Amino acid sequence: MKHIAVIGAGVTGVTTAYALARRGFSVTIIERHRYPAMETSYANGGQLSASHAEVWNHPSTLRKGLKWMTQPDAPLLLHPAPTWHKLSWLARFVAAMPRYRANTVTLARMAVAARTHLFAWAEEEGIDFDLRREGILHLYRGKAEFAHARQVSQLLAEAGLVRRHVTPSEMRAIEPALTGSYYGGCYTDSDSSGDIHRFTTGLAAACVRRGVQLLCEREVLALTTHDDGATVALRHAGHRDAQRFDAIVICAGTASRALARMAGDRIDVYPVKGYSITVQLDDAASRAAAPTVSLVDDAPKLVASRFGADRFRVAGTAEFAGFDRDIRHDRIRPLVDWVHREFPAVRTADVTPWAGLRPMMPDLLPRVGRGRAPRVFYNTGHGHLGWTLSAATADTVARQLAAALQPDAARTALAA
Repeated sequence: MKHIAVIGAGVTGVTTAYALARRGFSVTIIERHRYPAMETSYANGGQLSASHAEVWNHPSTLRKGLKWMTQPDAPLLLHPAPTWHKLSWLARFVAAMPRYRANTVTLARMAVAARTHLFAWAEEEGIDFDLRREGILHLYRGKAEFAHARQVSQLLAEAGLVRRHVTPSEMRAIEPALTGSYYGGCYTDSDSSGDIHRFTTGLAAACVRRGVQLLCEREVLALTTHDDGATVALRHAGHRDAQRFDAIVICAGTASRALARMAGDRIDVYPVKGYSITVQLDDAASRAAAPTVSLVDDAPKLVASRFGADRFRVAGTAEFAGFDRDIRHDRIRPLVDWVHREFPAVRTADVTPWAGLRPMMPDLLPRVGRGRAPRVFYNTGHGHLGWTLSAATADTVARQLAAALQPDAARTALAA
């Protein structure tokens, strides 16, 4: 039986380990934190949103980023302090703009394909993650942004995704809790929402039940590649050891760039910080006033999802500040203000703030597949759609890895 190491126990690592275990591989997950799903998979916006698959490589994104550089509470904040990584990443971001349409369609197709695997896995393993299959509603306040949304809907339709345009009255019929003034909206009834942390930890437990070894609190010190596998040097509790595997899959989010360098690859992942707040709905009035349908508010670039009866999460913003994980008050404040403005009857006395680093590739497409070394694979760089895409990319990399190892199995059978 081939032994595969998966580096990273976020949602991409855990789904990859699960897909490999289902194919009969012996799998070890290596995670630097004490538990799975403690970084970007901890408290994101909670959406499984194929309708949000538009890539960011559009001239309007660049214009807004330059305009907002002096506004600390802007939805997109590009810190002016230069680093070579930031400058080179931005140059490649701009270079990918001509592929905006094609990449949006590609991303949407991946998101649609992911649904079948994710829902089937969760049902088979009995994972309760506050899933709501009530669709996602996009909100637009102006004519220009609604016109752009129509263009995006055409691209999504090419990928097989139906996103219908709705009037303000139809929007309130879909989500009666809405109180704002809107020009129009887009509704995707096939999208859904839920708690990514509960999903990932539940699937990690399912992996363990299937025989996957979960090694937490392990720091990867070095990777050495071979024609027939790879050796991973680890540190745990002050002790060092090395383990050899038949193949490795790097699913380490923003840490993937450094790990890829050890393996001789360039994976240009940049950490784009996002923020969220989780509002405890402790009183009946707040529970009644909070929306149940998941939302995307286009102008402030915020998403909102309801978890069960008593939790409401608002997330968003994009901050280019390197590996800064600080939770800044001036970035959290707009999220709280949005709740006050859109759902004034919801109390925000009990709010938990969070910040995480999205692993973003310059063209917004995840890196999935083999590296330079024959036994090193990648499943990383999913950006703002990590959970949405994870089951599809996990299945893809598991299929590629199985095909890559099949010749070895064939030779062994012939020798026997």
